[in-house]
Amino acid sequence: MAITKEKVLSALGEVIDPDLKKDLVTLGMIEDIAIEDKKVSFKVVLTTPACPLKEIIKNDCLKAIERNLGSDIEVDIDMTSRVTTIRDNSPVLPQVKNIIAVASGKGGVGKSTITANLAVALKNEGAKVGIIDADIFGPSIPTMFNCEKEQPSVREVNGKNLLQPLEQYGIQLMSIGFLAPPDQAVVWRGPMASSAFRQFFTDTEWGELDYLLIDLPPGTSDIHLTLVQTVPVTGAVIVTTPQKVALSDAQKGLAMFKQPQINVPVLGIVENMAYFTPEELPDNKYHIFGEGGGRKFAEINNVPFIGEIPLVMGIRESGDSGYPVTMKDSPVADNFRALARSLAQEVAIRNAKQDKTKIVELK
Repeated sequence: MAITKEKVLSALGEVIDPDLKKDLVTLGMIEDIAIEDKKVSFKVVLTTPACPLKEIIKNDCLKAIERNLGSDIEVDIDMTSRVTTIRDNSPVLPQVKNIIAVASGKGGVGKSTITANLAVALKNEGAKVGIIDADIFGPSIPTMFNCEKEQPSVREVNGKNLLQPLEQYGIQLMSIGFLAPPDQAVVWRGPMASSAFRQFFTDTEWGELDYLLIDLPPGTSDIHLTLVQTVPVTGAVIVTTPQKVALSDAQKGLAMFKQPQINVPVLGIVENMAYFTPEELPDNKYHIFGEGGGRKFAEINNVPFIGEIPLVMGIRESGDSGYPVTMKDSPVADNFRALARSLAQEVAIRNAKQDKTKIVELK
């Protein structure tokens, strides 16, 4: 029986993407089929380089080819990716595929730590990633990336001077901390802070990115409204700790994004400081701030629970030294890698199943 492209596509049409619930052929994920005697090669174009189901999909393809074309076929599969987006032809940040807000209702839950390590984990998976530090009055990203004393350059593009993001560890970064002396307070009223934040979008040359993470300040302030009024946000991640007081504030943060006039999809809940494990007792878990609060919070609000991060001294030490813990080989780095894959998965599902987010027009 001669092998043809049509027969290969027919076989691969039986392979279902576990997230999108459609076959790979219908989704347009099969490319560059080549046939030479008993050898078949093709590309599977996943929706993100951080796809947690990569090996499952590859094995399903191998089984489908064997089942339909025989066990004597040599199969070469190139598992590649193309991050999805619904931001086509956007006037602001046209080359940024996904804008993700990382928010919390209160301070002190480790939101900046989650943002920094998520960015590194996504970058290590092969994605192009940037961070905007939106906390105008208490920026943390410069410290966490060991570039507190750096300043962005300016380049003229089409007659307009544009800020150039700093690059550290392969991540594009922008923060008010790069523009103001680190030992001085930024004493501005809300409109001034919002104007500066808006310039991080409109007057900064970001270039091509798969994911731009926005590290938001605590609460539901002018900065949050400026974000949703400036760019269509792909989705939001809510960071909380397990205890009731943090969950109460996280509820307010989540409710803001779910307001009908804002309507930004919530991609998932992250529970930080979920438990403490001493280094000398790696099998012990001490739930200092309570147990399972973030997971229950996600269930109540019918949004995905995308991961939990333990309370580990190494995370704090790495943040203080400006070298995110995900860059190291450690058990907690695995937690952040799993979190990044879950987030990328939710972004792909959101882009496939939900309408484009609209810029908010509030009166």
